[in-house]
Amino acid sequence: MPTEPNEHRAQDRRAVTAVRDGPLLVEGPVRMTLEDGTVVDSDRFVVAICACRRSRRYPFCDTSHRRRVRR
Repeated sequence: MPTEPNEHRAQDRRAVTAVRDGPLLVEGPVRMTLEDGTVVDSDRFVVAICACRRSRRYPFCDTSHRRRVRR
């Protein structure tokens, strides 16, 4: 049990990988709360989170960033 409120055990942490010009890869499962308050769950073992907002499946990455040019 953590001794401090903000102390986390290593097994409680999620690994996040930032992909250059791509998504954030998060070890799942994950629960995300969007800015409008919508809660989105994913039970996948790795979840690709869109960082460019060009995905048609936002907040999940669908690789649209590869096809669409950023303005």
